[in-house]
Amino acid sequence: MVMNATHVYMTKRFATSLANATMFTTYALYYIAALGLNPFELLLVGMVLELSVLLFEGVTGVVADTYSRRLSVIIGMFLLGTAFVLQGILPAIDGVLPFVSAFMWVLVAQVFFGVGDTFVSGADTAWIADEVGEEKLGSIFMRAKRYSLLANMLGIGLSVWLSTLAPNLPYLVGGLIYLGLGVFLILFMQETGFTPRERERGASHWREMAQTWLSGAHVIRRQPILLLILLVTLFTGAASEGYDRLREAHLISEIGFPQLADISMAMWFGIIAALSSLLGLFAVSFAEKRLDVNNGRVVIVGMFVLTALKIAALISFAMAPDALAALLLIGAIESLINPLYDTWLNLNIESSVRATVLSMMSQSNAFGQTAGGPAVGWIGNRLSIRASLLTAALLLLPILAVFGRVLRRR
Repeated sequence: MVMNATHVYMTKRFATSLANATMFTTYALYYIAALGLNPFELLLVGMVLELSVLLFEGVTGVVADTYSRRLSVIIGMFLLGTAFVLQGILPAIDGVLPFVSAFMWVLVAQVFFGVGDTFVSGADTAWIADEVGEEKLGSIFMRAKRYSLLANMLGIGLSVWLSTLAPNLPYLVGGLIYLGLGVFLILFMQETGFTPRERERGASHWREMAQTWLSGAHVIRRQPILLLILLVTLFTGAASEGYDRLREAHLISEIGFPQLADISMAMWFGIIAALSSLLGLFAVSFAEKRLDVNNGRVVIVGMFVLTALKIAALISFAMAPDALAALLLIGAIESLINPLYDTWLNLNIESSVRATVLSMMSQSNAFGQTAGGPAVGWIGNRLSIRASLLTAALLLLPILAVFGRVLRRR
């Protein structure tokens, strides 16, 4: 059976979203309630993850541009599956090795997570861009987001059900989905649009990879728009780490959940995630029908407006006593802004170094998270989680200035 590139990409996005929703909808209950991680340890988990991305992103992106985007994605799937299965079997291996706590095992898993993610990031979007052409990217990314949101809703229910059986089961099932996806890609993922770099006679693999990396860096230096995108990813990373790691802790410790019937905390997280995905699905469907997402100016205007709304929603989430509406709005905004950002980025990168440049952008995001995450966490420990969330909102302000500058140039 032969599947075209678009179907393979949609299947990959659906499966990864299903796995991620299964694991991450109730991960806070596993990390906080079952493993007993405190806010600082939660930020350390994020820092190890992003530091792994920061260290390996450039190397893995070069592998994708020098040898094969397909190979890079498949390697990433198996590494990610290993990372998540490791966290899923923690109750069985905790205490097997002396002086290695469950927290240390989580940190080891984050290294696998980070390295696996670097093999996939950049390579998957570079692969689909080469297979279908740049002129269709906006529509494909929006459609893929719709598939992802549908998978999210399935994964949310699966996550809540599995977590009621055992808090580690969502990670185990999610990891197995990633491993199965790796096998699927081996069988059905073709690579017809990518032409590897022409190798110099007698050149070593390391020299070839270094040359690819330098080519990507040169592309960024000579294109001001890519330097601006690099700045956007840096501040986005710094802002997102605080929100991503502390929103559940904010809900648990500072807002709380209504005491209704027999609705457990896991079910509340599932309800919130399902409502967020449903709202995001409506937003993406509206954008697909009403907006020309393949138009560069439409993409920039959309990101400017959505970033401004996200800042307002973050402030409301931090300060409002009833923060559910703000939380749902942030989810819908992120559902829209991610495919718009991917489109904007890919339209400004040459095909020959696309995976390398995308990896450099991810590196910038990881640097922002690695540097910004502990600082935001320290503010949370010294003051409050609300103060951390407000700091995250402030870190998004420079992005508005960047988008405003790009619009003035157009």
